[in-house]
Amino acid sequence: MKNVKCKKKILFSAVQPTGFLTLANYLGVLKHWKDFQNKYSCIFCIANLHSLTNLNTSINIKKNILDTLAFYLACGVNPSKSIIFIQSDINEHCKMNWILNCFSYFGELTRMTQFKDKSKKNKNVNMGLLNYPILMMSDILLYNSNYVSIGDDQKQHLELTKVVAKRFNNLYGKVFSIPKNIVFDRGSRIMSLCDPVKKMSKSDSNEKNSIFLLDSRKNISEKIKCAITDSDNPSKIFYDKKNKPGVSNLLNIFSILTNNTILESEKLFFDYDYYSFKKKLSDIVCNELCKLQDRYFYFRKNEKDLLDILCIGAKQASIIAKKTLKLVEKQFFF
Repeated sequence: MKNVKCKKKILFSAVQPTGFLTLANYLGVLKHWKDFQNKYSCIFCIANLHSLTNLNTSINIKKNILDTLAFYLACGVNPSKSIIFIQSDINEHCKMNWILNCFSYFGELTRMTQFKDKSKKNKNVNMGLLNYPILMMSDILLYNSNYVSIGDDQKQHLELTKVVAKRFNNLYGKVFSIPKNIVFDRGSRIMSLCDPVKKMSKSDSNEKNSIFLLDSRKNISEKIKCAITDSDNPSKIFYDKKNKPGVSNLLNIFSILTNNTILESEKLFFDYDYYSFKKKLSDIVCNELCKLQDRYFYFRKNEKDLLDILCIGAKQASIIAKKTLKLVEKQFFF
């Protein structure tokens, strides 16, 4: 009897081209993509439509798209193994977005934590911000995604995706796959350096809170040197998110980059003071990001190759998206 080769499950993930990517983006999502390609059929999107919810004249989205793609490649994403495309190149995303709007409830969208938080900070909230989760579910469901790789702040949106997909399936049969999130024990929530109770973000107004992937060695060292720890004297380096959020955040970063457990890292730094601990962490982060930067600049310098990759990826993604949308549309249209 012949062995039947199992078809790989589909994994979907996307990053917005809204600004400089951070260490949190790398540790939480991008770092894992290289290995994902060996286990899943990977579809990686550059979510430029999502980025329009936060229009800023200082943001060059066209340039950022190519920057983001260069980082995808620098992190080990292989266009021969994975599909890489720009969201706006696939018109089916917008059409699916409208259809799923009609299966989503206003109350569900207004309960989204991200919408509530951002609408408190802004006087004029655009409808795209409210609709953001529906476009996200369109992205995921168009490609029959079995798994998604998302940051911790997007988990609520994924839960809504599951609700709406099941709602549609209950009416029309098993049209959509119900996606699951790939959960990492560490890395999904890297915190701000100077305010370790909030997540590190590329949109933070205080640049000292975030380490950016293109930061110089000097900037990285200075930012880690200024990172919040606590007032314990002598220094006590152990993991306790509640009572020692700053130390715990730095210990988490070190553990991920060195592939150590938290316990192993705690033992390593048992007799270190905070200055020496930060110096060691700074060396590790600098070495990792400098290697990443070398690969990034290698890919970024050839825009023609980058555009060719996106063109091929769009054709591949379009085939899948058209097929799924046709299956959805036949429920309503000739």
